[in-house]
Amino acid sequence: MKAKLQKHQKHKIKSSLSDKIISAVTYVVYSLFAFVCAYPFYYIFINSISANNLSERGKVIFWPKGLHFTNYVNVLKIPDLFQALRISVARTVIGTLLTVVIAAFLGYMFTRESLWKRKLWYRFVVATMYFNAGIIPWFITMNNLGLRNNFWAYIFPVAVQPFYIVLCKTFVESVPKELQDAAEIDGAGTLKIFARIMIPVIKPILATVAIFTAVTQWNSFQDTLLLVTDTKLYTLQFILYQYINQASSLSALVNNSSSTTDLAASLASAQTATSIRMTVTIVVVTPIILVYPIFQRFFVKGIMIGAVKG
Repeated sequence: MKAKLQKHQKHKIKSSLSDKIISAVTYVVYSLFAFVCAYPFYYIFINSISANNLSERGKVIFWPKGLHFTNYVNVLKIPDLFQALRISVARTVIGTLLTVVIAAFLGYMFTRESLWKRKLWYRFVVATMYFNAGIIPWFITMNNLGLRNNFWAYIFPVAVQPFYIVLCKTFVESVPKELQDAAEIDGAGTLKIFARIMIPVIKPILATVAIFTAVTQWNSFQDTLLLVTDTKLYTLQFILYQYINQASSLSALVNNSSSTTDLAASLASAQTATSIRMTVTIVVVTPIILVYPIFQRFFVKGIMIGAVKG
């Protein structure tokens, strides 16, 4: 009996040690993965607040050198920056709300057996995920619809997203059918059931769609490049695109617009192409990074719905 107990204790100690090794390896692997994901943002930030002459030569790797915030002060003086910020915020908020409402409503309607030719319309919507006419037909269509130099060019062309509709439809199908049946017995119509019953129940998938849409809207600049020539409608991302491609001329612009005191400052704080890229990138990326964690808790429940049946 004593021998068996000792053998059991040895096996338990050995098993515990193996668990610790596995846990340690897991922590190391995921820590490295987290470092690989976070380091590019950290690298851009420390270069934006370091001495610009050192940043230009690639001397700033892990720690900031010659700490200063002159880059942010100067970049915020760039003309039309806040106008572009307003446009980006407006397109993100309005575009996200419209896309979420359409995806939720169509996803709900495609689960209603009373919808005429329900399967046909659903397949028609899904088919658009696999076929694309190309940029030239798209541009001609946008031009014919009067969406050139028009703010709504940021909203209407991407309002209906088949992938998000599929996500919402899958989530709605996981909701007990008895909820809708009970509401119909009480005399509720389609819109009332959607607004009063379905919206509160499918909040996780709506939050997931909202995150995806907001990130896409915030980061988009190609539609501005193709459809917009009015500087008042430029987005923050498009200005970033321009600044990255014209960083040298922007550097001269910022330095020329600085005061005499700024120009008399040390060489370390003089604007360079690299400092402009790094600083504007942080200015553009920070807002969406701050918003993202608010909705992150909905991700697992929202995006994984339908993965497990039962």
